[in-house]
Amino acid sequence: MTSVYRGRFAPSPTGPLHFGSLVTGLASYLEARTHSGTWLVRIEDLDPLREPPEAAGQILHSLECHGLHWDESVRFQSERHEAYAAAIQQLLDDDRAYGCACSRKQLSAHNGHHPDDCRNRKAMPDGPHAVRLKLDDCTLSWRDRLLGPQAQVLRAERDDPVLQRKEGFYAYQLAVVVDDIDQGITDIVRGSDLLETTAAQLKLFDWLGATAPDFLHIPVILNASGQKLSKQTHAPALDDDQPGANLWHALQALGQEPPATLLGASPDAILEWAQPHWSAERLPLQSGLAPAPA
Repeated sequence: MTSVYRGRFAPSPTGPLHFGSLVTGLASYLEARTHSGTWLVRIEDLDPLREPPEAAGQILHSLECHGLHWDESVRFQSERHEAYAAAIQQLLDDDRAYGCACSRKQLSAHNGHHPDDCRNRKAMPDGPHAVRLKLDDCTLSWRDRLLGPQAQVLRAERDDPVLQRKEGFYAYQLAVVVDDIDQGITDIVRGSDLLETTAAQLKLFDWLGATAPDFLHIPVILNASGQKLSKQTHAPALDDDQPGANLWHALQALGQEPPATLLGASPDAILEWAQPHWSAERLPLQSGLAPAPA
């Protein structure tokens, strides 16, 4: 893996960009720029059943309106199925993955254990089945750049994540690692809601023969009801007609304290101020609220 900083922003196109996504995207962008690195955009379009066809274009348009320009071609995970299939085959060959036809109801009824002893079956099940990662019992430790030392217990069988769903769709846990490896990502800035996925991803990096990136998990943005801003909680789309104000509020949420005189400035002016003033040490540890609508 290259020693030059390579970061990325990887939204799922389940709807337009909202303020919480802008905060994460801006943090990853500024981290890359202040390290004289490369900033990539990757569209995690893995689940067409949840993705309006216009959403990816809306997200890219919003990023450009806010002056967040990427350095290489946008990657669409929907075009990467062969790479994910190859990674799964490698894991199956190494006895690091297995086929599983169990339903969620069956697993829940057996406290996460597989009633058909899926982990020890060599042949793939007949009919629809998922592919799961074959974890071992262990405690994984790593250092988050904001949150400090982290440790997570992984339990074999009960914590085995899905790599490919029964419907054939590839899962986030697999695709994100395969693409981070392929794109040479050295540093990941993402929301703290994904912190719990890190340990299994570290296993995947190791088993796929790669060095894991450094992680920096930032607090998520909440709505007035204390819920994480997301499509599921009806987060409003960013107003692309006021990108300067959106960026100013995002910097505030990131603890960067932009001067009030920049509130009405252009995106270029705000980003010109933000890059030399950016400090990851000022990132808050607690989740913040989205600004009230103007």
